[in-house]
Amino acid sequence: MRKLRNELFGQKRQLSRGRQIARIVIIAAVFVMMFAWTVFAEDGEAVAESVFYGKFWSLVPPIVAIVLALITKEVYSSLFVGILVGGFFYANGNPLGALEHIFSDGFVDGALADSWNVGILVFLVILGTMVVLMNRAGGSAAFGRWAAKHIKSHGGAQVATIILGILIFIDDYFNCLTVGSVMRPVSDASKISRAKLAYLIDATAAPVCIIAPISSWAAAVSGYVGEGQGLHAFIASIPFNFYAVLTIVMMFFLIIFKMDYGPMKKYTDAADAGDIFNGMNPYSNTEEDQANPKGRVIDLIFPIVVLIICCIFGLIYTGGALEGANVVDAFANSDASVGLMYGGAVALIITIIYYLCRRIISFKDCMGAIPEGFKSMVPAILILTFAWTLKAMTDSLGSTEFVESIMAGASGITWFLPALVFVIAVVISFATGTSWGTFGILIPITLAAFPLTTSLGVVNMSAAMAGAVCGDHCSPISDTTIMASAGAQCDHVTHVSTQLPYAITVAAVSFVSYIIAGLLPNAAIALPIAVALMILTLLVIKLITRKKTA
Repeated sequence: MRKLRNELFGQKRQLSRGRQIARIVIIAAVFVMMFAWTVFAEDGEAVAESVFYGKFWSLVPPIVAIVLALITKEVYSSLFVGILVGGFFYANGNPLGALEHIFSDGFVDGALADSWNVGILVFLVILGTMVVLMNRAGGSAAFGRWAAKHIKSHGGAQVATIILGILIFIDDYFNCLTVGSVMRPVSDASKISRAKLAYLIDATAAPVCIIAPISSWAAAVSGYVGEGQGLHAFIASIPFNFYAVLTIVMMFFLIIFKMDYGPMKKYTDAADAGDIFNGMNPYSNTEEDQANPKGRVIDLIFPIVVLIICCIFGLIYTGGALEGANVVDAFANSDASVGLMYGGAVALIITIIYYLCRRIISFKDCMGAIPEGFKSMVPAILILTFAWTLKAMTDSLGSTEFVESIMAGASGITWFLPALVFVIAVVISFATGTSWGTFGILIPITLAAFPLTTSLGVVNMSAAMAGAVCGDHCSPISDTTIMASAGAQCDHVTHVSTQLPYAITVAAVSFVSYIIAGLLPNAAIALPIAVALMILTLLVIKLITRKKTA
């Protein structure tokens, strides 16, 4: 009892300390904005160009948001404080100019009026609706019963999650939500924490898509490379994409050696004791439908297969497949947001017709699934909206120009450049929460300095891609990280804090691997060394954690 009281007291003291630090950060941010207002505002109007433009200050708003989110464990207010800082920086401290920039240029034009963003939000609602339909039809419960008979261990459930994540390589958003909806009942039955499930989902989303030649990510990267070289360059970069490959290696290693460390271990131990949430379940108010006894496994598999087929067709359709373009060119020119929205809408209609023909769910229940699906996606939609607005603040402060100035001064260090590109990509992606935006900034710069015809051209391009995925994987304001939390129905900050040590471990090994690749730009040599370093690092961590628990 005394030990329990001490633990509770320690947790309260730690929480109190975190709140004090958060207050200090918020007060400091307010003072910075007040200082900017006093010094730079002129006659109550914003200066034409922000004095913070193109400087390190352009990355301060997302840094403030990220630090606050990790300290306070509360994501909405943290993101909004970051948005406020960005708005005041842009308006040089003028509150009216900041308010106009935040809501007009940020929330409205930067987030909700952007057709790409709206397409993603519609796709989210469609997927949420399909998940509710599959639950009401009894497909998820039937699959859970089947999995309980065939998957009887922690390792088996985790391997099944990884394999499903690898198979759904078309798009990271689609991956996160589909894998989450399918594997939640299986992982719950195997007493896998939602934090661990969220990590497995996230680690098989962007890291898999970035090494899949037929995916929305391959199409995005190809668009930043010279005409006719996009897909070839993407395929050539795969063996040098150390972060993606080593993330997959790490997942299997953790399963084989039954190993967890850092904050994740606490959640794993709680799950072993029967608490898969460890007390943090933001989806506890979501309505759960009673399992339909008529449901069969096919009622889960059929909608998912239809969704995959329709999304693939939607992607190549937006890329001009019906206008004579071949499949490769259609993927390269596809619009992921529109294509997934089209594919999701068609799949939803087919799924409703299928369930009505099977007579396992009424038309009224099908229509009732739409608002329930929307409700289940509200946390993800809110965080995405705030994250997109924060990105608009960062873009308006000239973060791209700041990065270009750094890269221009480092082009003379050839052998170290891949590692440097990797680090810069991590920082940009982590601060802005976007991989694709980081591709757009760094890939043209690296190819201008080292064309694909040079020995380091592909290595530098791969370093930019790997760093972008790494930062995206770590960032609490990343779309994919948010989707993984939603797919696993895990508390978002819990997912970020438990995943971070794993991602940092892979990032550290990747950094060393890019130094080696800069000296030896040969995939047959660099990749095996990278894998060996990853396994050696994990063995050392296993020995250290074993000694601490002994």
